[in-house]
This record gives sequence, structure tokens and C-alpha cells, in this order.
Amino acid sequence: MKTSTLIVIGAAIGLSGAAHAEEDSKKRPPHKLPPEIIAKFDKDGDGKLNEEEREAAKAARGDMEANRRKEFLEKFDADGDGKLSDEEKKAMREAMKKKMLEKFDKDGDGILSEAERAEMRKAMPGRPGGPNGPGKGDGNVEAPGAGE
Repeated sequence: MKTSTLIVIGAAIGLSGAAHAEEDSKKRPPHKLPPEIIAKFDKDGDGKLNEEEREAAKAARGDMEANRRKEFLEKFDADGDGKLSDEEKKAMREAMKKKMLEKFDKDGDGILSEAERAEMRKAMPGRPGGPNGPGKGDGNVEAPGAGE
């Protein structure tokens, strides 16, 4: 009797969770593409991307990412082995931090304030939350060597 009661309770909890998850997914708006992407790939001019237009956008994104990886390798692969070592990755991150600070650190204090980070995120369309999305750190960008 106890086992069957536990099974019924477990099933009820499981079904409740599944129904709640389905309800949550209905509430979330669909992912909205940045207007510049729609403008570039919307060939039929209907203001949205059909399957063919989406595939073209995905292919262009893949090409862009491949080119970006190639540029990073050319710039930061000091030993020329075709991959980035931990030290090379660290050098790449430091260079990216420096570039972000040069572009967005308006007060020149070596740290991006909340307002400066907001400006940075606005300048990076299609990247929810900017470069430090979920699980990518606290969003603070400091000058290389700051605080040492």
C-alpha cells in the first residue's frame, strides 16, 4: 500500500511539473531577431524570416564565426600549432578586455560601471545579456593588471 501511494504521489508531482513547464513555455515570447538581421536576410520583405531565409542567416553566421576563429588563431596562436594554449587564450582574453575598456570605459577608471556595461550590451545585438550571459562571470570588466 505504501509503495503504490508513493508511486501515485510521484506521478502527480511529475505531471504537475510537466504541466507547469509547458505553461511557462507558452508564456515566453519567441526569440526576436535583431532588426539588422531581418533587414539583411528578409528577401521577400514580409518582415520575418521564413525557413529558407533563416537557413541563409545561419549559414552566414557560421561563415562569420569560422572567419572570426581564423582571425583569432592568426593573431593569438603564437606557437603556430593551429590551436590556442591556455596562455594564448589568456592573452586573447586580456586583449579583448583592453579593447572593450578602450571602447566603453567613458570615465577612464579601468572598470566598466553598470551604465557602461549596459552601453556595451546595446552595442552587441543578438547577444542576450551581452558577452557575460548566464554562467559567464559577473559581468565586470577590469583593465588588465587592475587590482594587482
